[in-house]
Amino acid sequence: MNRAIFIDKDGCFIKNVPYNVDPDRIELNKGAAFFCKLIRACGFKMVLVTNQPGIALGYFSEADFRTAVTAIEKAAGAVFDSVFYCPHHPEGSVAPFNKSCSCRKPSPGMFLEAATAEQIRLKDSWMIGDILDDMEAGKRAGCRTILLDNGGETEWKMGPYRMPDFVVPDLFEATTIILKNIAYELFS
Repeated sequence: MNRAIFIDKDGCFIKNVPYNVDPDRIELNKGAAFFCKLIRACGFKMVLVTNQPGIALGYFSEADFRTAVTAIEKAAGAVFDSVFYCPHHPEGSVAPFNKSCSCRKPSPGMFLEAATAEQIRLKDSWMIGDILDDMEAGKRAGCRTILLDNGGETEWKMGPYRMPDFVVPDLFEATTIILKNIAYELFS
């Protein structure tokens, strides 16, 4: 079984520009490239998990999203092991994506699908995101969670699955938390 780092796209891995799939406007967040190198060196799979309601809302296509992911990987100098995205939104106008689903965070559907596809042991994995829906999805899946407190969360609706295990300002600090936990597990 593998362990993974699940990471959100917008506001977490890249700067948060609403519905951004334009390769020319994609900018990595502080520490993203460094994060990729260290996570890989520690043997984690890197899995992108992201809600992309812009597909259901008709703002961009699945092909546009895939082009954006390629641009992100190029900018980071790393390739994700897997990319899981939820194209659904119940208020969307584009069929068949205009519906409720079990993959849209805060539901854990993408994590469970990734665990099967990539043989991931969720209890040994982490979710890094910038909103509490990310934390809830990760916790419901059984992962440890790290919230990037960078202004992405605006509602702060708390609940039993929404309390992050750690809160950090950027991916440098998230990487440090993960490395400290790996060291603790190895030497305890």
